[in-house]
Amino acid sequence: MNRSRFFVCVIIMTLTCSLSILAQKTKLQSVGMKYLQKQAAVYDSIQKAIHSYAELGYMEYRSSDLLERHLQKNGFTIKKGVAGIPTAFIAEYGKGHPVIGLLAEYDALPGMSQDTVPYQSAVKSEENGHACGHNLLGTAAVAGAVAISKWLEEGHLGTIRLYGCPAEEGGGGKAYLVREGCFEGVDAVLDWHPASENAVAVETGLANVQIDFRFHGISSHASMAPEKGRSALDAVEAFDYMMNLMREHVPMTSRIHYIITNGGQSANIVPNYAEVEYYLRSPKRTIVEDLKQRAIKAAEGAALGTGTTMTYEIKSGNYERLYNPQLSGLLQNNLELVGGVHYDARERDFAEKVLKATGVNDMTFLDEASKVHPLAPEKETLTGASSDVGNVSWVVPAASFGTATFIPGASFGHSWQQTACGGTTVGTKGMMNSARVFYLTAYDIYTHPLILKEAKAEFETRRGKNFVFEPLMGNRKPPLDYRANTFHSQRPVSP
Repeated sequence: MNRSRFFVCVIIMTLTCSLSILAQKTKLQSVGMKYLQKQAAVYDSIQKAIHSYAELGYMEYRSSDLLERHLQKNGFTIKKGVAGIPTAFIAEYGKGHPVIGLLAEYDALPGMSQDTVPYQSAVKSEENGHACGHNLLGTAAVAGAVAISKWLEEGHLGTIRLYGCPAEEGGGGKAYLVREGCFEGVDAVLDWHPASENAVAVETGLANVQIDFRFHGISSHASMAPEKGRSALDAVEAFDYMMNLMREHVPMTSRIHYIITNGGQSANIVPNYAEVEYYLRSPKRTIVEDLKQRAIKAAEGAALGTGTTMTYEIKSGNYERLYNPQLSGLLQNNLELVGGVHYDARERDFAEKVLKATGVNDMTFLDEASKVHPLAPEKETLTGASSDVGNVSWVVPAASFGTATFIPGASFGHSWQQTACGGTTVGTKGMMNSARVFYLTAYDIYTHPLILKEAKAEFETRRGKNFVFEPLMGNRKPPLDYRANTFHSQRPVSP
């Protein structure tokens, strides 16, 4: 290469780099980013309100209403009660394609009440709490959607669609939205979840089904006429014993767990009704289906052996996630642009106290909040959680990420520590970073058509030809009353 050609190449490379830097600067200074910077206090207030509501799945009336009203105030059209679920909604702004979907959740967990203090202290004993940060999850998605609408409002073509998704915790709300075709016409879906680190999700998660097994027997006096009775509790115990034996003969990556939700009313009465709730999980839904069939046969055997009868109800079912490299790489780029979470002195003091209350004295854990992890290789989950987002990922290209809303080193999932952090500015900072990632990623998709083309090609290749979504919970209606059936005081004595 002669000197003139060499200098031309250097000039071209310099110009390309300068243009790239200019483009990134333009994106970071665009209207949506400015909006999120100015409105942080508004979204801090919204997430704290939902944190205080702490409504269980399918019962999130105040939470969903708060988010709907905020979106409507910002020019979104709202469709309420979608998929037959009163607390599910779709909010939309803009026109034409691409159509980008954001997922919002807002359900709490039973028995996880916790004040926003750095030690365990329930606001009210046995009440609900946002121990998984869904108060943050839904608020960040809404903030991101509104920020995107501000950019679309400038005259850009495209649509942003916010999905209000109830009952992720055990209810599988998104599976019902998918089954009813709510994601038809969507080009890409972006999702996030509160976490203790800043990273793009690369694991499949676990497919799962949630099943109630109900046994019906005959009541009698447990001492005066035991021979007249047929114990439904005996059937539950026989079933549980068989399921525990089965653990030795399932794939090592499977999970089987249960609680007896009704074991009778009094020890001197042979129970004529008993119930047990099971979760069956595996990285592949085909294995979950096999576990389900084996569990049903075991329940039938337990009923036969105890002279009782059995019915079962599949309350929810979730696919494993279908990974999308193109969208995940895009999220990674924007997560790195946004950066990690930085505590001020008050937040640092709170974080250190949470660690100490957890029994952790190594304060270097806290440095993780400010870091952004590099994009890890895709992998199948060996252990971990399930999510109804998996259902969505099989009908539209989707990708997920997390930001540090919880204290690193003190986050164990569904814990008082997470409830406490999620209702403070520690949670809000990670939440607002997530809203920024949503905005920047949508901006890229709207302005670079090739991104979406490649994401869709990857999606079609990975899920295979002739794919048809088959809901794991079948054709049943959404179990809107399933939370009421969780508590003994509200459960009927007999079927």
